[in-house]
Amino acid sequence: MPHWIEKYRNILDFTLSSLMRRKGKNFSLFVVYTLVVFLLGSALFLTQAMKREASLILKNAPEMVVQRLLAGRYEPIPAVYAEKIREIRGVISAGPRLWGYYYDPAAGANYTLLVPREEAPSGDKIVIGGGISRSRMIYGGDIVSFRGSDGINRNFTVAGELSHESELVSADLILMSEAGFRDLFGFPAGQATDIVVSVRNPKELLTIAKKVAEILPDTRPILRDEMARTYDSVFDWRGGIVIVLVLMTLLAFVILAWEKASGLSADEKREIGILKAVGWETADVIAVKACEGIVVSFLSFSTGLLAAYAHVFFFSAMLFAPALKGWSVLYPDFRITPFIDPYQVAVLFFLTVVPYTAATVVPPGGPPS
Repeated sequence: MPHWIEKYRNILDFTLSSLMRRKGKNFSLFVVYTLVVFLLGSALFLTQAMKREASLILKNAPEMVVQRLLAGRYEPIPAVYAEKIREIRGVISAGPRLWGYYYDPAAGANYTLLVPREEAPSGDKIVIGGGISRSRMIYGGDIVSFRGSDGINRNFTVAGELSHESELVSADLILMSEAGFRDLFGFPAGQATDIVVSVRNPKELLTIAKKVAEILPDTRPILRDEMARTYDSVFDWRGGIVIVLVLMTLLAFVILAWEKASGLSADEKREIGILKAVGWETADVIAVKACEGIVVSFLSFSTGLLAAYAHVFFFSAMLFAPALKGWSVLYPDFRITPFIDPYQVAVLFFLTVVPYTAATVVPPGGPPS
């Protein structure tokens, strides 16, 4: 057998035996290491997955929404504005849309009420989101009462529940008829909340938005890309808060690894002395320490990564969901589609594995002499 093969085989055998001799200490380190990877991985996976879910849902959002501003605040927009927008070259359609918010004291939550432009419920029928159904315990066929703007209660019949696949944006949503909406809020005829615009060429969206602002100076066009960027910013901000908290744990772990590498126990010093006495070189001793770090890092990183994946995509991120879903009373309840970004895995690897391995190979006091 070649000498170099025998040498590396001895290093590997000694590494495994060294890990087993201090199995209690190494197991404790493995648990802490795995926990750090799990927490940081869960935050990264959930943030990216929710951004992806939002982007998929926003693909069906209007290309452009035009809202009217008065003193910097949104106001009802005259429905006739849609006719002026349709006259702009490149616009396929422009139609008024009705939606608003309703505070329900029974649930202590705000609902979003929307009149769909197609297949709207008729009369006093409504279709509710899953969050409303769970909080109020109302289902198809039940009657729910909402207090109108004039102080008189209106009764509505639940005709169905929205799909759970869209619950990220529909947990607090109620679909209703135009007549029911205007009656409940006292919304004047000929007015709308905003105007939905579709264009022939998406590349001309910005140009058309500028023309809308010129023709109707009291309006503000909002593009679908701007909505997507807003969602990304919100999830990045919420995810950043969680990651900062987890990084504090990571810092404590790096300090622990640094101390472990620099503070050799009496047994470890005796082992190094014996190895040097039998002819091992300093490079061989460092190789043993590096192998120990690599084994612990690989097992901990793999276990933590798999645990984070299961936590986010199979158990709906129970630990971090309230922080990332928002402060709303009606939290969406949905199964996130599994999605892993290789860039995230690489970032997680360099944040956890590299510091520990570096501290193990080159401790603060330098390599063993």
